[in-house]
Amino acid sequence: THNLSPCRFYLHPEMSKDLVGTHPPGAHSLVAVSVGYFLEDFVDMLCNQKLHQSWELLFHHSVVIICFGIAVLLHQYVGFALVALLVEINSIFLHLRQILLMANLVHTACYRLNSLLNLGTYVVFRIATLAWMSRWLFLNRRNVPPATYAVGTVGMAIMTPMNVVLFYRLLRSDFFK
Repeated sequence: THNLSPCRFYLHPEMSKDLVGTHPPGAHSLVAVSVGYFLEDFVDMLCNQKLHQSWELLFHHSVVIICFGIAVLLHQYVGFALVALLVEINSIFLHLRQILLMANLVHTACYRLNSLLNLGTYVVFRIATLAWMSRWLFLNRRNVPPATYAVGTVGMAIMTPMNVVLFYRLLRSDFFK
């Protein structure tokens, strides 16, 4: 459990003051492994899915790979990348939703419970986290080099609308059929 992002902030409160240069031991490795995961998933989608089915996720992965890659290469913004990894907590429920759909278990209590957990974690770990990250970036714009600020701003400008659209699709599909 020491590698989970929320624990890192509890165990290393100094990160809440400095997301640029401060990170605990192992955090850099966690972000580097995450880059590896996103690269592997990107290549897997490229090889095994039709482009029209996966272009949004490929685009998402590209943004994450670039942003996390900068953190890994520069050994900076690792704390910021850890905050971004909070978004992935919701991925558990998104993936479980896909599995339940593929198993044709849409009309079950398990699917309904997952839908509620998916929506709740989506708001907390995706929408709120992305809003917090955008706010942090804006408030710290004078402390972030222009090129890095540009990458971060473009990344947030891409990720936030993508996640709002996905939230709308989830609501429409699971709650407003």
